[in-house]
Amino acid sequence: MPSGLAFPVIDPVAFSIGPFAIRWYALAYVAGLLGGWFYAKRLAARADLWMPSPQPKPADIDDLIVWVALGVVLGGRTGYVLFYNLKAYLAHPLEIFAVWRGGMSFHGGFLGAALAIVLFARSRGLSALTILDLASTVAPIGLFFGRIANFINGELWGRPAPDFPYAVVFPHAGPVPRHPSQLYEAFAEGLLLFLVMAVAVRAFGFRRPGLVGGIFLLGYALARIACEFFREPDEQLGFLFGGSVPLLGGGITMGMLLSVPMAVAGIVAIWLAARGATRAQATTEPA
Repeated sequence: MPSGLAFPVIDPVAFSIGPFAIRWYALAYVAGLLGGWFYAKRLAARADLWMPSPQPKPADIDDLIVWVALGVVLGGRTGYVLFYNLKAYLAHPLEIFAVWRGGMSFHGGFLGAALAIVLFARSRGLSALTILDLASTVAPIGLFFGRIANFINGELWGRPAPDFPYAVVFPHAGPVPRHPSQLYEAFAEGLLLFLVMAVAVRAFGFRRPGLVGGIFLLGYALARIACEFFREPDEQLGFLFGGSVPLLGGGITMGMLLSVPMAVAGIVAIWLAARGATRAQATTEPA
């Protein structure tokens, strides 16, 4: 009978201050935002990466992080409600506000953050495309810490893998050893994509608005789709279709489906930026 590796029992509460419990999941958000803020400030300070695009000031980055944090939280929660569990929340609408019980969608958080960045850029007379490029460069930091937090919480586990030597028996997923898909995503969507983005910025800077952001969109979509082959689909959704096609590894999941438009948008953004079609936008953004 397959045994698998024992799940490392880690208290989801990192520490407590009086009646307030500080969870690893919350710390992951803080680490991602602070790490992204620090890296973004370093990139924003390098004039050679920006010309002829408007270069943000250090104070702009300080304010931007607040806008992005609100966009991620509100968009992530809204996306989870709409994409993953709408029926349940329609039956119990007050549960929408119980964010401490979990339930965030990356794709929703991405849309929320993108909207916040566009509004922020327009309020400061900056190029929305170049600020989106900057945010895309630092986004893998938050993705890495978020997936590590998923693993610590023992949630979003992988598909059964009884013959895989490093499969893990998750405490809430039954006795079957499963892929530690959270760690796969931390590597692919976090570390690997961070390196890809760092190389892209070094090569292109933010001089071709939309190019770096397009690389992120395409890179994340490919990484997420690949990891979805190892991740168990959400229980309330299951496989959307193709569950009987062996080539699909069990079927198409919501994560795969939502990543397809990201990949298409990324390809279009890269193509437009490579042709120089977005440069005028970056130099004439209204104040």
